Order: sequence, then C-alpha cells, then structure tokens
Amino acid sequence: MTGLQAGLKNRHLSMIAIGGVIGAGLFVGSSSGIATAGPGILLSYALVGTLVVLVMRMLGEMSAANPNSGSFSAHADRALGRWAGFSIGWLYWFFWVVVLAVEATAGAKILEGWIPAVPQWGWALIVMVVLTATNLVSVGSYGEFEFWFAGIKVVAIGAFIVIGLLAVFGVLPGVDADQAGLSNLTDHGGFLPNGPGAILTGVLLVVFSFMGSEIATLAAGESEDPQRAVTKSTNSIIWRIAVFYLGSIFVVVTLLPWDAKSIQDDGSYVAALDSLGIAHAGQIMNFIVLTSVLSCLNSGLYTASRMAFSLGERGDAPKAFARVNSRGVPMAAILASVVFGFVAVFFNYLSPDKIFLFLVNSSGAVALFVWLVICFSQLRMRKIIQAEAPEKLVVRMWLYPYLTWATAALIVFVLGYMLTDTEHDGRETVLLSLLVAAVVLVIAVVKEKAGRGRAGAAPAGETTDKVSVG
Repeated sequence: MTGLQAGLKNRHLSMIAIGGVIGAGLFVGSSSGIATAGPGILLSYALVGTLVVLVMRMLGEMSAANPNSGSFSAHADRALGRWAGFSIGWLYWFFWVVVLAVEATAGAKILEGWIPAVPQWGWALIVMVVLTATNLVSVGSYGEFEFWFAGIKVVAIGAFIVIGLLAVFGVLPGVDADQAGLSNLTDHGGFLPNGPGAILTGVLLVVFSFMGSEIATLAAGESEDPQRAVTKSTNSIIWRIAVFYLGSIFVVVTLLPWDAKSIQDDGSYVAALDSLGIAHAGQIMNFIVLTSVLSCLNSGLYTASRMAFSLGERGDAPKAFARVNSRGVPMAAILASVVFGFVAVFFNYLSPDKIFLFLVNSSGAVALFVWLVICFSQLRMRKIIQAEAPEKLVVRMWLYPYLTWATAALIVFVLGYMLTDTEHDGRETVLLSLLVAAVVLVIAVVKEKAGRGRAGAAPAGETTDKVSVG
C-alpha cells in the first residue's frame, strides 16, 4: 500500500486541535512562571498566546492550500529549499521523541505513587508499550484514544474554571474560599511584583507549554476533509488559548496569592483546588495530569512518526519510513520514533543530570525555531499560491506581510533574550538547541550538495560518451 489513509473523523480532528494546546506543561510548568512574574504571568501567557495565534494563522494558510502530513516541514521544503524542510523536519522529530521520554517519566511517577509495587521504569515501559500498540493498530485508534484523553482534559479544565470563578466572586455554595478574590491580582506587591522584566522571563518559562497547537495541521492529511479541518482548527485557536490558558491561570492567581507557598509545593492547580477545600484535590489533579501526559505521549508518538513518514516520502529519511501497511500505518516510522523514545527514557534513569538533561535542553528551543521557519515559509508560499492557485487561499494571514515580519522579529527577540537568561537555563537551552540545529543543517547542506553532484554526474557522463562515439 502507498500513502496514509483518511482514518480520522471530524470529531477526532476537533478534539486533537483542542487537546493539542493543552499539554501537561500547562499543569506542571505554570507554578514556576507564577513564582517568577506574579499575577503578571497572565501577560506572559497572553504574549506567547498571541505569538502562537499568529504562527498558526500562517501555518493554516499554507496547510489549507496544501494539506500534508509533513505540514510546515513540507511547506519549508517547497518555499525555502530542501535544506530547510530536512532541517526543521528532523529537529521537530527530535523534539517530540525527547518529549516522549519526559512525558513517560512524568506519567510513571504518578502511577508509581498509586501502585508502588511496580517500579517507575516499569510504569514508563508499560505506558510506552500500550500507546505504541494503539498507534500501530490504525490512525483511527489513535484518533479515538486522543478524542477521550483530550475530552477529559477539556472537561476538567472547564470545570476548574467555572468552579474557580464562582469561588472568586463568592457565589460557590458550601466552599470557604477565604483567600480568593480579585484583590490577589494587586495586593501582594502589585500586579508586577518583580518588575516588568519578569514578564519576559515568564515568557521563557511558558513558551514550551504551547508546543502542540500545530498537531492538527499534520493530522489533517489523514482526515475526511483536510481543508475544512485545517480552516476550522486555525480559526478556533484564539478562543482555545484564551479559555484554557488565560482562563485557568487567571483562576489560579485570583484564588490564591501568587506568593502562596502551596503553589510551589503542590503545583498551581492542586494548590488552587486545595484552597477550595475540595476533598482529594491532589489525587483528582494527578488523574487529570496523568490524562494529559498520556494524551501528550499519544500525540507525540503520532506526530513524530508522521514527520518521519513525510521525510521518508521526500527522500530525507530512510525509504522504509514512507512505507505503510494494509491499515495505512507507517510502522517503520512509528517504531523508529519509539526506539529513540525508549533510549531517552533509559538515559533518564542512567544519567538524568547529564545525558538526559542535554537531550531536554538541546530540544528546548526547537519550538521557536519551528515558528521562525513557518514565518519565512509563509512569506514565500503566499506568492507561490497566488501565482499557481489563488482559489486555494481560503485562510489568509492578517496584514500580510507586515504582521508576519513582526512575528518573526518577536521570535528572534525572545531567542535573544533567552541568551541573557542564566537563572532559568535559557542561555544553555538556546546554545545547545543551536548546536543541534547547526549539526542537522550541516548534514542537510552536505546531503543536498551530494544529491546535486549525483544529478550532475549522469548528464556529464552522457556527454562524454557522445563525444567519444563521434
């Protein structure tokens, strides 16, 4: 069989798009952001959220015109050159296989807390094996799992926001939320207790929890109506980020003072639920975080394998990656991604402070690299689409090209600011990510030159033959 199958239903795509923006990073990483920027973390989330909305609009424009399982890597290939598609595709694949290891470990910690008889590494292994099996069965089974995982996340965050807001405004019956109130936004050292510079530091801490919003554009290639799916997910990104990120963080910083010790000790969402006197808040939140972890693992494996499939199709990865079985599943691409994920999990137990830390930090800035490449690809692709098939421009980037350039400038500024951040490993993350990117880029350039050399050798040989015959 050749090619992926349209095994994802519209309801799958809708939930993948919604769930994609709610990573485990939102639950796990928000407490350090709140400690750094205070209530002003809302501005950090709003800034990154705006950035993601703009980048997704550009990606939506290109993907609606040309739905592809390689998404932005395939667009970069066409718009900027083979080197760009190769580099960003492999970097993105690397990012997600490292995420597999991070999420598997996070899930294993929660499960070990519930059932200590199984060691943490055993739980990590079980989780990875189960989700690998799900992805190997069919794209429909991936979609079904993700539909329910994402559904639980969405319902949980929705309930958290509604209950929290009722408590903040003092209308939640039977709950003693004595600390709650809008005054928490300004009473404890002001809205920006650590100064306006903390907003940018907050950006560095929250930017990576937004990675995943682009998954819907990769999955669209296996849906019943790719163009409609991309258009819908692109148009709905604004309310998704506003509700799930800004809404839930707003609830946390109004339920509790930002400097409450419990936010750091228990995590922001658990502390917020505990402050309402809700029984077993910690375990409820652990269940929701576990669901998010499994969702992220499921999607990470899917995303990495589809990127590997697309690279294989374009000749930038082993040809086996582009082969699918009778159910339309790229088995080699999935298994290669899983193997690397298992190796990374192994390193997490063998050398957490050296090899695994290097893997995590060296993939950390990849999100920003991907967004930057999307900006430059869109600048070029708009002209190509307008020249070849203007009717395909069903999603258009706003204020083109000015807003695209402004977005690219903001991403470069954030990367530059990270280089000054020594307190939260920002500099190390950017430098290590740049090192890995440079290695991949060199491989891409060498590969492209070798390809040109081979392509040029055949005609040269023919000419020589003709001359000798004459």
